[in-house]
Amino acid sequence: MNDETSPAYHSGMRALQDRFDTRRLADRLEEKLARRVFSDEDRAFIESRSLFFLSTADADGQPDCSYKGGAPGFVRVTGDGELAFPHYDGNGMFRSLGNLLVNPAVALLFVDFERPNRLRVNGRASIADDDPLRASFVGAQLVVRVRATRIFPNCPRYIHRMSITEPSPYVPRAGYTPPVPKWKRFDDFADVLPRDDPARCDR
Repeated sequence: MNDETSPAYHSGMRALQDRFDTRRLADRLEEKLARRVFSDEDRAFIESRSLFFLSTADADGQPDCSYKGGAPGFVRVTGDGELAFPHYDGNGMFRSLGNLLVNPAVALLFVDFERPNRLRVNGRASIADDDPLRASFVGAQLVVRVRATRIFPNCPRYIHRMSITEPSPYVPRAGYTPPVPKWKRFDDFADVLPRDDPARCDR
C-alpha cells in the first residue's frame, strides 16, 4: 500500500527509510528530482542511448527484465511525457511484450557507461502494429509507447565506466540486411521457425 502522503513510496520502502533514517532525504529527492514531463536534457540523453533495460511483470506480479538494444535514436521522446521504441525480431517468446498485454506497468533504465549517467522512467505501456511511427523504425515488428508516470535521474556513482567497442551487427538499419542469428540455424529449431523467418528461407 502506498504511503498516504507520498504515492512514490509504499510501506515497505517507508519501513527501510525509517530504519536507516532516510525518510526526509527520500522525500526531498522526490520533491526536487521526480517529474512526469521529459526535460530537454532527458530527451537528449534518451535519444542518444543505444540500449536500455526494460522491466515488466505479468498479471500476478511475477517480474521479468530485458535488455533492449538498437542504434542511437531507436528510443524517441514523442511527447511531454511519452516515449516510443520499436520491437525487433527476437526469440519469439514475447516475454516482455506479452506481459504488457496483461499488465501495462513498466520501468525503463537508461545508462551511459562511458560518461556515467542514468535515468529511470516508470510508466504504462501500450503496443501497436499500426502505429504511424512503425514505418520510420527500420525492422520494427511492433511499436511500444510508454506514458511516463515518474521520471527520475539517478546518482551515477556505482556505474562502472565501460566503452562500446563495436555495435551489434544484428541491429536493423536502412539499406542493410542483418545476418541470421546462429541459433536459428540449429536443427533443434528448424521445424518451428515462423513461416516468414529468413532462417527458414535460407534452409
